[in-house]
Amino acid sequence: MSPTAARKPGATGIRAKQAQDTRAKILKAAIRVFAKQGYASGRVESISKAARSHDRMIYYYFGSKEQLFIEVLETIYTQFNEAESKLDLDLEDPVHGLSQMVEFVWQYYLDHPEFVTLLSSENLHQGKHAKKSSKLREISGFAISVVQRLLDAGRAQGVFRSNIAARDVYIMIASLGYFYNANQYTLSAFLGETLMDKAALAHWRETIKETVLRAVLLNVPVESSLPSDGDTAGA
Repeated sequence: MSPTAARKPGATGIRAKQAQDTRAKILKAAIRVFAKQGYASGRVESISKAARSHDRMIYYYFGSKEQLFIEVLETIYTQFNEAESKLDLDLEDPVHGLSQMVEFVWQYYLDHPEFVTLLSSENLHQGKHAKKSSKLREISGFAISVVQRLLDAGRAQGVFRSNIAARDVYIMIASLGYFYNANQYTLSAFLGETLMDKAALAHWRETIKETVLRAVLLNVPVESSLPSDGDTAGA
């Protein structure tokens, strides 16, 4: 065997690794650029510059700006699912487990503002890119299955209602967290409050938990940790 032939497997492996790294860098840069500028204003040139790559490499690996954005959406949802899959949800105490789920989603929005801004950008385009994804339905199926396991555990213990769907609970949790974060600036101006300070964030986290639990609990009362109107007025 010639020295050139002997080097081929290793060289092929190195090239494949370099290709994977380049593709990953472009995708990571695209997440940053689209999150900051939106899909319409996010330019291919800006993405290639942020990735320290070239425009032609974006077209080589992704085919088009639109397909790159679709993969961005798939990636951020996949990252969300991967983080969620690491949760050790308490199925022995499904009330606590559902509270854990709420806390996770809420904190994820806070820790990943790009997730919120990218979804806001896609909603401006009426979800036309998300509709072209062949993976999002599969990804959403996992997210809803996590809620389903909690509801099944709660029903088996006689603490959760039998007539509420996991899909509805998922939308409730997501919407209460997403709306607050996506509209934090206009809400703060409209209400004359600083909605992103520590106390306000903790208050809304507890509001989401209480709202969700009241929606799913069968007979068990929820002990509110929120101040009453009188307490708030006297604060």
